Amino acid sequence: MNQSNIVVITGGSRGIGAATALECARRGLGVVLTYNHQVGRAQQVVHQIAAKGGKAAALMLDVSDIGGFADFHAALKELLAEIWHTDQLAGLVNNAGHGIFNAIESVSEAQFDGLMNVHLKGPFFLTQSLLPLMMRGACIVNVCSATTRVATPGVAPYVAFKGGLEVLTRYMAKEFGERGIRANAVAPGAIRTELGGGLNDEFEALLAGQTALSRIGEPEDVARVIGMLLTSEGGWINAQSIEVAGGYLI
Repeated sequence: MNQSNIVVITGGSRGIGAATALECARRGLGVVLTYNHQVGRAQQVVHQIAAKGGKAAALMLDVSDIGGFADFHAALKELLAEIWHTDQLAGLVNNAGHGIFNAIESVSEAQFDGLMNVHLKGPFFLTQSLLPLMMRGACIVNVCSATTRVATPGVAPYVAFKGGLEVLTRYMAKEFGERGIRANAVAPGAIRTELGGGLNDEFEALLAGQTALSRIGEPEDVARVIGMLLTSEGGWINAQSIEVAGGYLI
């Protein structure tokens, strides 16, 4: 694949999304990364990619606002034509999200709806919106969570929607297969990101002690797997959920 093959990565201004943008560019893909509020950090990622000879651009997208998807689709088409002279996508990474730590008995309806919109409803309808742009051989990667396998108190609604996204991944693979489009899920374990406020030293030590490789993961650990799935290296991997967690609670 080369820079005429473009991937969209939601939530690409930091964490796993930013690492994935850099990894995809390293593999020779063109990158469109989205941001919600962190425009400065998104542009930093774009500049990092350009400094290494790659091509990238950033677009604003609120994944929880489905009403904005038509405008995003139009802006993306314009960007693809202007920078890469194409009207097709080779990949979509549904990564954007946020987390809360709250017991079930304390979760508000607003918190529940906010998590649902970002982690399940948004990816569903964004994929639907961008599907006409996806070339034959394209790949969708949905970023889920290892906590769908291991129950962790305090993250029930977040994990419920990640679990829904994991199931949705298999249905995407089934329904889009005739178009030659693959769909897979990647389920990170404990990763050093800002999700849910980040990790303090005590919590990091606890999680590292529960992991066979005795450390928590870095965003790059997940990014390498996503990059593989998006390229020909992962061309026969479809409808799978791959846990990237270093052996968490096995």
